[in-house]
Amino acid sequence: MGTLQGKTAIVAGASRGIGKVIATAYAREGARVVVAARTEAPGKIAGTIGETVAGILAAGGDALAVRCDVTSEEDTQALVRQAIAWAGGVDILVNSAAVIIYDQLAATTFKRWEMVYRVNVHGAFLLTKAVLPHMIGRNAGRIIQLTSGAALGARAGTSAYGSTKAALERMCATLATEVAPHNIAVSCLAPGPMKTEGALFGRGPNADWTGWEDPRLIEPVALYLAQADAVSLPGLVVRRADFDRREPAAPR
Repeated sequence: MGTLQGKTAIVAGASRGIGKVIATAYAREGARVVVAARTEAPGKIAGTIGETVAGILAAGGDALAVRCDVTSEEDTQALVRQAIAWAGGVDILVNSAAVIIYDQLAATTFKRWEMVYRVNVHGAFLLTKAVLPHMIGRNAGRIIQLTSGAALGARAGTSAYGSTKAALERMCATLATEVAPHNIAVSCLAPGPMKTEGALFGRGPNADWTGWEDPRLIEPVALYLAQADAVSLPGLVVRRADFDRREPAAPR
């Protein structure tokens, strides 16, 4: 029996990349997984929600594809309703939906700046807001948001993306104090540089990939966070580098 047997997880941004890796790992451990993203048809970047679900089903798991634009309150509310109707409840929410632009601030248009905030911050808020009443009613839940070292770093060209991740981390830290009495654990997961489909598209295959790693390395810590309690994870930012694949260390 898998470590997540009997659990249901919503994984947003699961058509590709880190979200797909997490959705697949959760399904392998017995969870029923709602695979959510906007991408239903093949496009410039590889990966669709249908392909992720097909891979899970082929491996013997259980998954449901739901198209969801995380910037839409209507879509996020509908996503949670469909998950509950399909599986009877939601135990885990993982938000891996994000966009990044590489522009120095002076060259960044407001339209692009606003778009990054809509997805990375407002999307995280809407997903969390949609699932919270259900989790509070059940007095249990796990909420995991994907963050980045850019929240603390100051690398030229990442002001929009980095500031959204800093905002996300502050939201999680505050939310954790609000929902701890309801046995809901909230955490941010910082995976480090991962060579995903999106990264390949944005940087190009001939870029310097030194230090970038296989997204599958995120599996152990993602599984750990899906089972942690509100006392041991009070809104912490957990970095993948703090975990050994064979013997996870305590988050710091």
